[in-house]
Amino acid sequence: MTASRMKLVEPLKIAGARAGICHLFIRNLILSCSIGVHGHERDNAQRVRLNLDLAVREDSKPLGDEIANVVCYEKIAAEARLITGAGHFNLVETLAEDIAAMCLKDSRVRSARVRVEKMDVFSDAGGAGVEIERFNPKG
Repeated sequence: MTASRMKLVEPLKIAGARAGICHLFIRNLILSCSIGVHGHERDNAQRVRLNLDLAVREDSKPLGDEIANVVCYEKIAAEARLITGAGHFNLVETLAEDIAAMCLKDSRVRSARVRVEKMDVFSDAGGAGVEIERFNPKG
């Protein structure tokens, strides 16, 4: 393929000073999860990889170097861990929806892009899954 026909990959355009949006992200969070529609998937937990991208409305007041003034990625990761460990999911789509809904509970989060990959589903692939984007009706 010639350079003129290659599609360039660009970074996500979530953060924006004019819109007062910052980009909070968590990359390659690997968790154990009971997930899948097949019998053997119900019996054994599988590795899933989560990638989260949140568009967060910046507050007009100064941060003051206080964690209470930001959306905390540590809290988001902890809640994602709780969701994946809470029970069985038939579909990666359901897991992604539950994680997106959790992220959007904070009214400062305007949108959540959630990617869920089952890492061991195919021996010849690094993962298979879904990516969704959801918007906060309050945002």
